[in-house]
Amino acid sequence: MSHHQPWPYPRVLAHRGGGTLAPENTLAGLREGVARGFRGAEFDAMLAGDGVPVLIHDETLERTTTGRGAVSARTAAQLAALDAGRWHSPRFAGEPVPSLEDALRYARAAGLWLNVEIKPAKDQAEPTGLAVGLTVARAYADLLRPGGDRAEHVDARAPLFSSFQPPALAAARAVAPNIPRGLLLARVPPDWRAQLEALGAVALHTNHKHLTAAQAGEIKQAGYWLFCYTVDEPARVRELFDWGMDAICTDRIDLVTPDLA
Repeated sequence: MSHHQPWPYPRVLAHRGGGTLAPENTLAGLREGVARGFRGAEFDAMLAGDGVPVLIHDETLERTTTGRGAVSARTAAQLAALDAGRWHSPRFAGEPVPSLEDALRYARAAGLWLNVEIKPAKDQAEPTGLAVGLTVARAYADLLRPGGDRAEHVDARAPLFSSFQPPALAAARAVAPNIPRGLLLARVPPDWRAQLEALGAVALHTNHKHLTAAQAGEIKQAGYWLFCYTVDEPARVRELFDWGMDAICTDRIDLVTPDLA
């Protein structure tokens, strides 16, 4: 795999769509980021009970919807009937849990680049990776080409997958081999390079709180892209970019703006 390619995507992404300014993992969140000038967003994709990928972070419904119980106990249509916006603020009341397909359709129409995090429920890594991979591959079929998962061949308009679950990334690779992958690691372990190589990943995504300048330098020197979550202070963003960071996502889309890149 070739390395040492410039990052081709937006460098400042809205976390879960709209950060803290809109309900997470909703179309309203994506619209909020776009309205504030963001050209890239990150969100989470999990399987509903009928195997349809939807946008949600938790395996249970209570925190961000009017429902109760497991996400996997409801079909995508049943999830769409829940209110996923009222918890945030009254103006978002009635906002549904969107399907991944709906979110991809919106993103393409808006010219919004996506980091699609594959977020499996327990014991669902492989089926989630397969379903998310197929859904994204269908939505971006016109942009994908052989070898498009390699850093030197990516199409900057097509999404990048990320996940904390290597089996999910491996499954997505099996059905969508031409979409690039980034491995999420809460802390950078000694064998990070072997893990990335095993998945054919082009990027390492990690929590900025545990990253050191030395680690950032090592990752960049090896030719991998480096992405950090979730950075909410402009001074810290500038510091990370000084370390060679390629991109970050933020919850404070009012403070950490795209022009910081």
